[in-house]
Amino acid sequence: MDTKLKCIVLIDDDEPTNFLHKRVIERYGCAERVIVFQEAQLALKFLGERENGAYVQPELILLDINMPGMNGWEFLEAYENLPAEQRGQIVVMMLTTSLNPDDAKFADSVVSVARFLNKPLTSAMLQEILSKYFGR
Repeated sequence: MDTKLKCIVLIDDDEPTNFLHKRVIERYGCAERVIVFQEAQLALKFLGERENGAYVQPELILLDINMPGMNGWEFLEAYENLPAEQRGQIVVMMLTTSLNPDDAKFADSVVSVARFLNKPLTSAMLQEILSKYFGR
């Protein structure tokens, strides 16, 4: 891949799932760095940090729904209330094991969610995401 994304963030409380998804991304060679959060609150805090005077803005967030503490829906509610300069142009994908059609329908109604996908992340899914949302 010629041009890599600067940063992809994984937000999922399941460590083995994060390991697998990070490995898929690294093998595909599409990101300079992959940051993993097992708690949505920590990911939200990360989005408020600054590097070289600008907010940290990963290009892609892969977000689980069912997590203890702050779940994926609560994360999205807080995310959508962030100032625009903090949200930037981040593409947020729900990546979950939920087969509940209500979850998919709700995700479609959330402005900041680009897509609802079922785990696990595969290299074919990643290719489709990169092609559709990043022109790669």
